[in-house]
Parts: sequence; C-alpha cells; structure tokens
Amino acid sequence: MPQKVSAATRERLLAAAERLLLTERYEDVSVRRVCAAAGANAAAVHYHFGSKEALVVALLEDRLGALWADRLAAVTSEPRPIPEIVDAILEPFTELAADPVGRLHLRLLAQCVLGRQVGLDLWQQQWFRLDSWSGLLPHVTERDSRRRWMLAFDLIIMRFGTDAADGRPITGHAVASLRDFVVAGLTAKETHE
Repeated sequence: MPQKVSAATRERLLAAAERLLLTERYEDVSVRRVCAAAGANAAAVHYHFGSKEALVVALLEDRLGALWADRLAAVTSEPRPIPEIVDAILEPFTELAADPVGRLHLRLLAQCVLGRQVGLDLWQQQWFRLDSWSGLLPHVTERDSRRRWMLAFDLIIMRFGTDAADGRPITGHAVASLRDFVVAGLTAKETHE
C-alpha cells in the first residue's frame, strides 16, 4: 500500500507542477506552491524528486519523452543520414506547436533549457541527454559533435518554444528553413579541434 500512495503522491505533484508551470513563469512557481496545489506535505517534492529542478525535468520527460522515443529509436538504431534524424526530431516539435497544451509544454521546455534553469545532468531519459547524440556525427570529434547537437537543440527549442508559446504560427516554410540550417550545421566539415 505505501508504494501505491507514494506513486499517487508523485503523480499529484507532477500534475500540480504542470498546472502551475504551464500558466506561470518558472521562477514564480515555488516548491511550497506545488506541494500545496497537490495537497501534499511541504517536503514531498524533495522526497520524491530531490529539487524543483528535478521535478520539472521529470515532468517534461514524462509528458514529452514518449513523443520522441519510438521515432528516435528507429533513426538511431543503425547509421542513418542526418536529415532523416533531424526530421525525426522536428516532427514532434511541429505536432506540439499545433496543440495549445503542446505549445505550453514547449514554452516550459524553452524556459528550462535555454534559461539553463535545470542542469544537463538531471535529464534521465536517453533522448534528453547529449551523450545519446554525440555518436551520430561520425565525421567530427565527440566534443565537436556534442557542441553541434547542443547548438542544434538550442536553436530548435528557441524557435518552437518562443514562437509557439507567443501564439505565432510556425509555418511549413519556417520549419523547412530551420531543418536545412540544422542539417547544414550538423554535417559541416570540422574545421578545428
């Protein structure tokens, strides 16, 4: 029974954090408010997640991870052309941008990633970790690959997270231009170490 109660409390905390974070700025949502909104003990976030940052990471991974998991597993299971990998990344962003709740998740993702509100070390799921991507660019060093992927994801998250959250439509032309730019950056010849 305690395990069921613990899982239920964890889910209530995620749902409360989601309600608050989707309508308010990250900085304005406190752990105390999340616990109160979930009807949980004031220490529940720290018990279940360790910190506000880890709670937000768990929320984003829970809500967005499934959108990428199958697509990205398919394109990373064996060597694939970079444009195919980029398409698998962009497709869920486009779907989220077309959905009102999805746009709010994109805004939260942008606040956390671009604002460096949460550390890179907190992400647990494979597709949220840079080391999962670094081996996909065999023509460059691992260090350069990580740097390129970080820039690519920053650009993608910035474009989708800010435009979609502001209610600006992301047109097919804009997505195509973003795709071309990201592919060019990922496939460019390495010029330095």
